[in-house]
Amino acid sequence: MSSAVARVRAAYDRIAAVRRPELWIGLRPQEDAEAEARGIDARRAAGDALPLAGTVLAVKGNIDVAGLPTTAGCPSFGRLPERDAPAVAALRAAGATVLGTTNMDQFATGLVGTRSPYGAVHSATDADRVAGGSSSGSAVAVALGIADLALGTDTAGSGRVPAAFNGVVGVKPTRGLVPTEGVVPACASLDCVSVFARTLPEARRAVALLAGPAAPARRPGPWRVAVASAAALGELAPGWQEAYEAACARLAAAGARLRTLDLTPFTEAAALLYEGAFVAERYAAVGAFVESGAADLDPTVAGIVTAARDVPAYRLFADRQRLAALHARAMTELGDADALLLPTAPEHPTLAQVAADPVGVNARLGRFTNSTNLLDLCAVAVPAGEVGGLPFGVMLLGRAHCDERVADVAALLEPPHRVAVVGAHLSGQPLNHQLVALGARLAATTATAPAYRLYALATEPPKPGLVRAAGGARVEAEVWELPASALGALTAAVPPPMALGGVELADGTWLPGFLCTPGALDGARDITAHGGWRAYLASAGR
Repeated sequence: MSSAVARVRAAYDRIAAVRRPELWIGLRPQEDAEAEARGIDARRAAGDALPLAGTVLAVKGNIDVAGLPTTAGCPSFGRLPERDAPAVAALRAAGATVLGTTNMDQFATGLVGTRSPYGAVHSATDADRVAGGSSSGSAVAVALGIADLALGTDTAGSGRVPAAFNGVVGVKPTRGLVPTEGVVPACASLDCVSVFARTLPEARRAVALLAGPAAPARRPGPWRVAVASAAALGELAPGWQEAYEAACARLAAAGARLRTLDLTPFTEAAALLYEGAFVAERYAAVGAFVESGAADLDPTVAGIVTAARDVPAYRLFADRQRLAALHARAMTELGDADALLLPTAPEHPTLAQVAADPVGVNARLGRFTNSTNLLDLCAVAVPAGEVGGLPFGVMLLGRAHCDERVADVAALLEPPHRVAVVGAHLSGQPLNHQLVALGARLAATTATAPAYRLYALATEPPKPGLVRAAGGARVEAEVWELPASALGALTAAVPPPMALGGVELADGTWLPGFLCTPGALDGARDITAHGGWRAYLASAGR
């Protein structure tokens, strides 16, 4: 686990390097974030249990962060909260340092990430394509390695579509599991606070801190997973049907039992979210403000909200009755399945496509996500490879309060984790057998970014301590890939003063890696000039 101050400095270095100002609504001054991080390092040194110490957090712009404006993507709507939303407060209490608030589709109305006066957010991998919304800035901040965790919201897919488009994990918990106090509502009865992370274990840990440990809701035996036929999925982007089928095959290879269901009640419920009366709740949330005609209103968002004003009351009751019937059908179709696997979205549009047809493209993106909260389901969106050089994502849906079960199924799809090593776990070194025993394989020989110092520690067997520090240099490193299920075992096997934390490599990517706590450096010898642990051992005749 890295020092909180070092991680904050690395985050601001990354912000400067990627030059993506449109990601932020309210970016904290670096000195303020560093001051908070120093307090976290001091508390950890004093023995406080801070599971998120050394991580940095980005927060969607409709969630309160004390001292930063909560604008929901509309500056004239903004307020300056005196306290954090409970979701933010929980992660801060666990040791996360907030970087700032992120850009979003205005009033959380959109799945594209372009409906904002702060600028359109493009994807982390392709400047011509949308980032997905409405939690666009949060997802991209994680994808670019700026933030370790980010909070979003998810009413119709806003915590999952941008995860899919940017190759990260997005968790939408069961409705009501995470408090929505301090969140500007989109549809208050459906809104959820969501979590973005680069890996599923990181996201699950954050959700547990937000909601408390969930009931396991597990059962012995292979998982049962429902899937959809090609005909039921409808038109997908080129290559996406094959990518979905490959994800199905990976689950089957991992031991899951697959069966096809009728997707009709799910897609019909999805259509109700915007085509039915439920959209009127968006007018209830911000309609009075939108009617004021503020100059910084997004015209597409304003049109959607104001049109909802005239929905007659009888339609709401009729749609509620129809939804109840669809819910019954959907649960019958789901049956004894532990999860339903679907593509997260049907396509990844360009900025130009959205500009030409802002409502139509947006509507298509919610084909698989819009029904989730209406049907009271939980969801996990995970990367599932690439198609044409762009991230492809799938999501697992499950019944309410089966969050842990659905996440367990999603874990079967996780690609191997990569870990950076610089010392006794290097090839040929005394602890390398720990990696090999976990099924790890050597993926690359590389070096860290020129931002680290290496120290020889007085341990048995001898091992170095890596710390991020001013005046640092490149240090020889190896990247090892290990099964997703093995990362927890590796973490548990790391003895003090060593810890796993974020390590920046020479190409700017961040991976979990072996670091040491600053207190372990008392009396340690600085061996950075040797360029790496093996070179130091060779110079010492070992």
